[in-house]
Amino acid sequence: MTDRKGELAANLAKVKQRIADACAAAGRERDEVTLIVVTKTYPASDVRLLSGLGVRHVAENKDQDAAPKAAECSELPLSWHFVGQLQTNKVRSVVGYADVVQSVDRARLVTALSKEAVRAGREVGCLLQVALDAGAEERGGVAPGGVEELAALVAGSPGLRLDGLMTVAPLSGEYAGRRREAFGRLMDLSTDLRRTHPAANMVSAGMSADLEEAVAAGATHVRVGTAVLGVRARLG
Repeated sequence: MTDRKGELAANLAKVKQRIADACAAAGRERDEVTLIVVTKTYPASDVRLLSGLGVRHVAENKDQDAAPKAAECSELPLSWHFVGQLQTNKVRSVVGYADVVQSVDRARLVTALSKEAVRAGREVGCLLQVALDAGAEERGGVAPGGVEELAALVAGSPGLRLDGLMTVAPLSGEYAGRRREAFGRLMDLSTDLRRTHPAANMVSAGMSADLEEAVAAGATHVRVGTAVLGVRARLG
């Protein structure tokens, strides 16, 4: 366990330095960018070590992995982010532990989240996942043209808080291989969104391979997994 803590500490320091360097290159303050460590496929013991190293935001993409982990780590001072495609039959479970759902992409999901948040007496932050791919239905996301309408629905739904936007670097379409431009497009959409919803200023973009491009474009949150935790086989 001591070896694992040292490994995580070293990796975490490298990632934090990358973020600091990217902020400096972009003329931004370091505290403008929040690191979210993506702990999917890693055990609760790693989450505990990360918490001890000062990590405050963790993310998961599958409820069957996340729910027991969040329960096991419930006393830790962590904010849990759900970043995977979310089916409505998993909403009740996810609302039980997720502080922010970053993958809101359709009206039916908004309705389900609102119902369960009210039932649980919780306020759940929501990011609209924007699809910048061409025909990438399997990855989820609302088309740029649908952001305004979906944002209005979230903002008007009890139990939900509209926090901003999220995207994943596109694998197809006009932005394939052009991550910086894709993240720039997300920032343009964020600027438009904040005209109507000023508090929705969170922009989640960038992962282990492309966090520098995301920071340069203006992302407020980066989601980093393997650069902190390494490569590991899936649980179970």
